[in-house]
Amino acid sequence: MIPETSRSSEHARAMRDAHPSARGFHGALGDLFPAAPEVPSPTWGARALSAVIQVAAVALGAVVLLLRVPGLPPWDTIYGEDYWEFFTQAIQQPWHLFITYNGYWQFLPRLIAQLVRYLPLADASWAFAVSGAVVAACCALFIFHASAGHIRSAKLRALLAVALVLLPAAPMEIIDSGVNTAWYLLPALFWAALWRPRTRAGMAVVGLLAFIAAASNILSITLAPVFALRLYGLRRPREHAVTAGWLAGCVAQVPFVFAGRASGSDARLAVHATAGQSLAFYGHDVLLPSLGWHLSWWLRSVAGINGATVIAAVMLAAIFGIILLTQVRARAFVVTALVVGFIAAVVGITINGHLVTQPLLRDSEPGNRYTVLPIFLIVTAVIVGVDHALRERTRGHHRTGAVLRPALAVTALVAILAATWVVDFRYAGMRSERSWAWGPIAAKWTHDCALSQSGEIVEKTGAVYETLVCRNINP
Repeated sequence: MIPETSRSSEHARAMRDAHPSARGFHGALGDLFPAAPEVPSPTWGARALSAVIQVAAVALGAVVLLLRVPGLPPWDTIYGEDYWEFFTQAIQQPWHLFITYNGYWQFLPRLIAQLVRYLPLADASWAFAVSGAVVAACCALFIFHASAGHIRSAKLRALLAVALVLLPAAPMEIIDSGVNTAWYLLPALFWAALWRPRTRAGMAVVGLLAFIAAASNILSITLAPVFALRLYGLRRPREHAVTAGWLAGCVAQVPFVFAGRASGSDARLAVHATAGQSLAFYGHDVLLPSLGWHLSWWLRSVAGINGATVIAAVMLAAIFGIILLTQVRARAFVVTALVVGFIAAVVGITINGHLVTQPLLRDSEPGNRYTVLPIFLIVTAVIVGVDHALRERTRGHHRTGAVLRPALAVTALVAILAATWVVDFRYAGMRSERSWAWGPIAAKWTHDCALSQSGEIVEKTGAVYETLVCRNINP
């Protein structure tokens, strides 16, 4: 039998759903920040088994991420700033983490570089690649847990976690590197901002994650509206470990931002995109590729880039229109996810306006990193909408249509995502450049240090020559 309190609670919820106007702003905030579902205390055996499964899931996710880069394996290369910025400076200035680069502080990438310095030089490439893959897989696992309040189905939460690991945009630039771990932290931060963990351990985790994310990526500030809503809607201090962590990370960025502006070391930041260019970037690089990287290029070949973007926008508008009309309790989340994704993409590309002047190619997408959060949030919003549709079936709606529609929605969702993931699982992008090959570079540094009389060597890293101290290099 169903307890009377449960039946009355379900009845009240059904009444609120039937009369959305009566729910008001506070009702929408309740939908946006739902309490984490209560679960019975597991036995020690169940906890041990759960820990083993989660570790295995992270390991599997990391392996999958490492396999997504074709050509020279990612563990044989060091990508971008990992090589000529963070690793080089870790050798030059051991444990000098507080350095401005590109106008802000990148805490986690610098920390990874400092730890990699202790390994044999030849192993640095696999350490950066594995670190990047493990961080991304851990973010996927975190999202699986943090999304429980919004996605009741464990299978759909697993699908959401897999969506981060198999994100179609990832092989282009952000995958398997230390420097781009910050872009995987942003989706995790979004979910941390919505999660209400019940335990102190959960609160500590979200607080730490929020600090690391904000201290590693200046675009974490674009989640300020979500944190403002959290402060307004949740008044108890215990609800704001994540808010405190995010705020501490943002405050920590302030001196680095001012230092970067004062030094004028990066002239690229002085070039800003116009409103039209930023909106075009959102359409061409976010909306269109959200259907899949290869599918976006096929649509471009058929209808041109603007025509293909219109097709993608119409399809997404139809999907979200259905969700917003039929799933009342999903509205607050869907609107928040889409707005946050839009703000993050537009702010990021506007600040780095030099990227919009570069051509968009199949294997080169300038500004790809700014598409990660908005594309993931588009997929996230669809999954949340489908989960809410599934709940109708468990609330006593036994009409044929009410049962059939959620089943069709789940089937279509899985089929579309699976097709996209298969096609976009592995393709050559900016991360696949063979010029990042680490073996010859490590061999040259080792050889030059062996011959150096001064204990220092001068090596070309990227476009400049740097002086490296040999005693800080582990041969």
